[in-house]
Amino acid sequence: MAKIELVLGDITQMDVDAIVNAANESLLGGGGVDGAIHRAAGPQLLEECRAIGGCPTGEARITKGYNLNARYVIHTVGPIWRGGQHNETLLLRHAYVNSLKLAQKHGLKSIAFPNISTGVYHFPKQSAAQIAIRAVEEFVTKNPLPERVVFVCFDQENYNIYREILG
Repeated sequence: MAKIELVLGDITQMDVDAIVNAANESLLGGGGVDGAIHRAAGPQLLEECRAIGGCPTGEARITKGYNLNARYVIHTVGPIWRGGQHNETLLLRHAYVNSLKLAQKHGLKSIAFPNISTGVYHFPKQSAAQIAIRAVEEFVTKNPLPERVVFVCFDQENYNIYREILG
């Protein structure tokens, strides 16, 4: 079974096969982790994302990592929290699972996830962490790749929530 790790830090600094970008549907950069990844990767990332032409919520797309330590960026779009009555839970789960499927398809052994949808999309952090951890655990018990999954929390609050759930 894959090793699941928890890190408090900056996802743009992770030395893994792929980092996951909590993107918006345009894939053209934004605030938070999305903006940080685009800045760290360099302008070629934006050019490649333009060519992709967007990504619906819950799906994932892959690009090169350019100036990042990671060889690839997997862009996924988490849902905007609208009270929980608009399939937000299912869409967030799909964002994680589809990112893992894409990593597996490309033979990637390690992947790092940010806390998808918990920033400007306002998904409740505790619920988002439970969905993320459950989706990853279920996927890695049934699949040989990726072998290593890292949850990278940018802030202490998310880190504490993940640490508590992961035990």
